[in-house]
Amino acid sequence: MEFARCVRWYSASFMLERFRQYMTEQHFFPDGGEVLLAVSGGRDSVALSDLMYRSGIRFALAHCNFHLRPGECDRDQQFVQQLAERLKVRFFTVDFDTSAYAVAQGYSIEEAARELRYGWFARLCNEYGYACVATAHHRDDSVETFFLNLFRGTGIAGLHGIRPNTELKIDNSELRVVRPMLCFSRADINEYIAERGLCYVEDSTNATLDARRNRIRLRLMPLLRELYPSVDTTMEANIARLADVNVVFENYTDDLRGRIIHSYESRLAYLPEEIKAIEVSDIQSINPRRTLLFELLRPFAFNAAVVDDIMNAVEMGRGGKQFFSSTHVAELHRGNILLFPLVEIKTPTLNISTLSVELCPQTRCGNGLVECFDADIPNHPLTVRPWREGDRFRPLGMTGSRLVSDFLKDSGLSLIERQYVHLLVDSDNRPLWVVGLRMDDRFRITTSTKRVLRVECLQ
Repeated sequence: MEFARCVRWYSASFMLERFRQYMTEQHFFPDGGEVLLAVSGGRDSVALSDLMYRSGIRFALAHCNFHLRPGECDRDQQFVQQLAERLKVRFFTVDFDTSAYAVAQGYSIEEAARELRYGWFARLCNEYGYACVATAHHRDDSVETFFLNLFRGTGIAGLHGIRPNTELKIDNSELRVVRPMLCFSRADINEYIAERGLCYVEDSTNATLDARRNRIRLRLMPLLRELYPSVDTTMEANIARLADVNVVFENYTDDLRGRIIHSYESRLAYLPEEIKAIEVSDIQSINPRRTLLFELLRPFAFNAAVVDDIMNAVEMGRGGKQFFSSTHVAELHRGNILLFPLVEIKTPTLNISTLSVELCPQTRCGNGLVECFDADIPNHPLTVRPWREGDRFRPLGMTGSRLVSDFLKDSGLSLIERQYVHLLVDSDNRPLWVVGLRMDDRFRITTSTKRVLRVECLQ
């Protein structure tokens, strides 16, 4: 009995010492700032709270109520609040309608919950000055993440498991996330909880097979442990090596990205964002092409299947096709892979003024963003609208009309650029100006012009 108590004391003390050592090794809290602790009420986050408290680190508890498990979610919230009271630390909580958010955004429940909680953590850290948010991810979580990413095809970047330190960009701000429990296995934590006599709440969904992570945890890992008894330590070592390899690989791809991704000069000066481009010749000069193209496009959220489609189009020389990620569109156009963010198409703002011809004596004053017309020819009011199939105008200097679609194609505009093109039309729907590109010859300034309509695109 005495020996058993001694073993339990030694194990718990060892865990505390290893926890402190790991925090020092990873430089989690170099400035001693206060930390925001993400606590669900489960055994992992309860163990983390206890270790942080015993280590003398200042922290607050943050709990998300996702309202996904009727009855349990409110129970968990109350439990974490009571835990904060026992530890005498500040407590934050928030309620999310996770299911509605997932439907509205087209996310899975897991994706919706992740975006909601990290967005809230970022707001708390910014408002109250917390140095970072700490989560209770442990070594088994890291191994499960490795297999999830392996089967998803995330590339080498996903095969280093869960990183101890991560910088997330959320709403134009950065959130630092640390994971001080990665040095422990699930078994270590269970033993610590038992030895310390800590109370926790159990998430009933942890025992179900609904989520892919749970299936890896409850089916795949037990099978692997049966086949390879040392799989946990082996995978920990593999993940550590892959993390080192990834550092080297990321340094190379970052340098490559900086060298071959450049700004694409568009003829549309009022595009809301800059077009990025990769020359096809540069892709053809690197090896292995598909792997490196995947890494080059990873910041633009293109998955492996879409990158394969892009690479096939490059190899077959098929231009004029668009490829989509969740955040960007890519297009193979005139020897380039163009990259553009998926942003709302807004009507450009035009400033219209009427001048006497003496104040604007030039026959033309166009510079792309400014154009001048004979003010007495168009029928008012003037409006700005997107171009449509079938629209025709008479390009300046020509005697016959042309389809706007043919003009845009001959002008060398990509599909990306064309969707942002707008027309300035009069009340008879006659185009005065393909904004930023070419005016209609019928509305040009002549020797008989008395008043000039000056139109400036304000972008």
